[in-house]
Amino acid sequence: MEETAVVVDNANQVASSGDWTGLLLYCVVVFAIIYLFMVRPNKKRMAEYQKMLDSLQVGNRVLAAGIYGKIKKVNEKTIDLEIAKGVVIEVSKNAVASVE
Repeated sequence: MEETAVVVDNANQVASSGDWTGLLLYCVVVFAIIYLFMVRPNKKRMAEYQKMLDSLQVGNRVLAAGIYGKIKKVNEKTIDLEIAKGVVIEVSKNAVASVE
């Protein structure tokens, strides 16, 4: 019984010694992995998407909100999209999924 008390006492001394370097290193590694595999690729993808939105021109065929159409007019935040002859709808630029 006394041996168990000594082992528990030693474990408490090791745990309370205040060795934060291992924990700090672990946190830094976890945040670095999250940044490398999640944040950085997402920033790159968003930059490419913004470049595509900035390059929209009249006459481009686009997929916006699940609807294919031809751009008739480009506004600051929206585009006028002709989806059929004589049928023009106004769609947010953020709804554009791809340009053909």
